[in-house]
Amino acid sequence: MRISKQDVAERPASFMALMPFFVFLVFYLGLSVAASSFNSVPMPIAFIVASAAALIYDRKKTLDKKVELFARGMGDSNIMVMCLIFIMAGIFATVAKASGAVDAAVVIARHLIPDNMFVAGLFIVSCFISLAIGTSCGTIAALTPIAAALIKTMHISPELAIGAVIGGAMFGDNMSMISDTTIAATRTQGVSMRDKFIANFKLIIPAAVAAFVIYVVIGLQHDAQAANALEAISWQHIINIVPYLLILVGALAGLNVLLLLFVGSVLAGVLGAVGGKIGFWSVLAEAGRGALGMSETLIVAILAGGLLALIRYNGGIRYLLGWIEKRISGHAGCEFGILLLLWVVNIFTANNTVAIVITGPIARDLASKFNCDPRRIASILDTASCSVQGLLPYGAQILIALGIATTAGVKVSSAMLCCFAFYPILLALALFWSILAVPLVKKLFKRN
Repeated sequence: MRISKQDVAERPASFMALMPFFVFLVFYLGLSVAASSFNSVPMPIAFIVASAAALIYDRKKTLDKKVELFARGMGDSNIMVMCLIFIMAGIFATVAKASGAVDAAVVIARHLIPDNMFVAGLFIVSCFISLAIGTSCGTIAALTPIAAALIKTMHISPELAIGAVIGGAMFGDNMSMISDTTIAATRTQGVSMRDKFIANFKLIIPAAVAAFVIYVVIGLQHDAQAANALEAISWQHIINIVPYLLILVGALAGLNVLLLLFVGSVLAGVLGAVGGKIGFWSVLAEAGRGALGMSETLIVAILAGGLLALIRYNGGIRYLLGWIEKRISGHAGCEFGILLLLWVVNIFTANNTVAIVITGPIARDLASKFNCDPRRIASILDTASCSVQGLLPYGAQILIALGIATTAGVKVSSAMLCCFAFYPILLALALFWSILAVPLVKKLFKRN
């Protein structure tokens, strides 16, 4: 069916056009609360239900036309490129892990960290690994068993140690070049990963340094000493982390991220095969598993693209923009509005990537309206999402940490984990400072 320009033209502002968002929130949040588990409702199903609500909203247009508009949104070039990067990132992460890169990174970092700085060391190791592999959940899954095992031989609070792992994982989720949040934030704002990384770096460093200092001070007050001998560092360990370094350095140099992920995956597979960690057929199997492992993220991103297309067509985005614009003014107001909007969406969806995919197009329109730097907006989107996600007791990160710790025989409280995850808390404070306080300080200096 052919779609004309008139068919895709955005209609007048309408509050009712936002109905699918509320359907999504009631269905996902309501059923999750009723089930006392946020793993009970698959995110793709929640989006399908919300999409169905969007498709039946406008009775004047035929279902075939609305499905065609929905499909156009699903196939948006930004969504498709984002999905392609997701696939390559999944392949790289699984192949690199199977090739021994994660184990090598842990061994190297553990040798560099004295026992009385165990907690601070966990934070740094978690930062490094999440920065390299681009996933907070994967980092938490890799490090929590190690932290749980070492906690039993040290006089360290379990919540403190695992909270440090969660905080470091959110650092990499925010800063990594292959993180799905980075990919979503940069693609929705049309900026390069390098530019977003630089903008992020200025924002997160004070929070990361402050979190590290807090963990150091707390760690020095404990007599922490590991009982088990450490595995000696070998040249094989150093060689195994080369793919991670390639991704990080290449992305900072501005090279195409898809090319980097492809080359990095091949290099990780070759190094793993040469080192005897993994065979050729296993490399292919791990690559396939990594690609399929991103399936839920891909489905959610595609469905979110279609849902947003219909909401935009029905005037929902125009209404939302008008409502926000009446309540904000200037750069700081725009940034603060985007921050609050993303936090609200993230709290209801419990998924920072989904929150960015939903909020990103709205943020782009607001940034254009108030002449905000898109690099700065991409940084705020990613940073805000990681700050709130690391503090959600029902978020995937804390649920994974709780599950692994419990399996290892370590009792932890989700509420206490949130309290000891200092980095996300400090990151939120840094965001408020950069948006609200920094502009005021600059004005005072100009007057003087």
